[in-house]
Amino acid sequence: DEVVEAAHHIDGGFTAEEIAKRRDFREVTTFTIDPFDAKDFDDALSIQTLPNGRIEVGVHIADVSFYVQPESIIDKEAQRRATSVYLVDRTIPMLPERLSNELCSLRPNEDKMTFSAVFEMDMEGNVLQEWFGRTLIHSDRRFTYEEAQAMIEGGEGDFKQEMLTLNTIARKLRKKRFDAGSIDFSSEEVKFKLDEKGHPEGVYVKVMKESNQLIEEFMLLANQGVAKFAGKNAQGMQRPCVYRVHDLPSPEKIQTLRNFLKHLGYKLPRATDSVGGKVIKELLARVEGQAEESMVQIMAIRSMAKAEYSTKNIGHYGLAFDHYTHFTSPIRRYPDVMVHRLVQRYLNGEGPADESALELQ
Repeated sequence: DEVVEAAHHIDGGFTAEEIAKRRDFREVTTFTIDPFDAKDFDDALSIQTLPNGRIEVGVHIADVSFYVQPESIIDKEAQRRATSVYLVDRTIPMLPERLSNELCSLRPNEDKMTFSAVFEMDMEGNVLQEWFGRTLIHSDRRFTYEEAQAMIEGGEGDFKQEMLTLNTIARKLRKKRFDAGSIDFSSEEVKFKLDEKGHPEGVYVKVMKESNQLIEEFMLLANQGVAKFAGKNAQGMQRPCVYRVHDLPSPEKIQTLRNFLKHLGYKLPRATDSVGGKVIKELLARVEGQAEESMVQIMAIRSMAKAEYSTKNIGHYGLAFDHYTHFTSPIRRYPDVMVHRLVQRYLNGEGPADESALELQ
């Protein structure tokens, strides 16, 4: 109750002085794409064509760290919860609704404070310039994934050209990622349809379409860019950062997978004890459309190490990224709030406090 009370006392306005500190994107076309039943919108995309012909894409994330100060009662409770928890019929939020659904949520037709990763790109998905910092946005439209997908598939709608441009770039980013060895574990997700009393009345499969992949690619781009920026200064010196890392599979688990596949008539090469992402990717491509596809996919996932947070950067095996962090969901993940604070310190030209690395651990 005291945390909820503290959230209600937060001033939702922002001063001219605060606006002056931020890069203003309110006149740039901006929108969100989320599930139809989403209540908090923590990411938005902006897009504009620059005079030099490049496309500028802004990945704008709710500026939770502006409202939630370190060691405040809200911060301590968010740290204790660590993440929001999503159950079939409810969400147990990390932050009070006043923040998650109101002040921080990037609702349409409202000015909102954000923390952004902005990329100058060409249509091939090459990043030619990047910028990180605090911003101000005004979302022009809230899209559901279904509405965005309808436009991608040829339908009409608001900001259709912008949506198609973003999707073209996202396709290029996705292809590059897979070519580099990123593994596609696009397994089916089962969702429940509930009546007004919360009782299940049906089951359906949530299908990942291009509109989902569009958002996914730009979030991955932002997370990767921020990890590179925060992890090293301009002189290339390492500095404390929170990474999302994914280790190589253990030889023992790979051997178990190898034995399992043998019974189904598939082989994994024995060149090394560990198996590269490209090998797993080729395996999944071979079983695609086969009766055993789901079973092989599950066993391949079980052979993987679990992704975790660490101050030691060992890269992300599944994504085939050398640098990766979580920056894009501070409403529901405390590590993202930590990353926002670190990035702002580095943007201010401040080094981390002496005990910073220890605190992050």
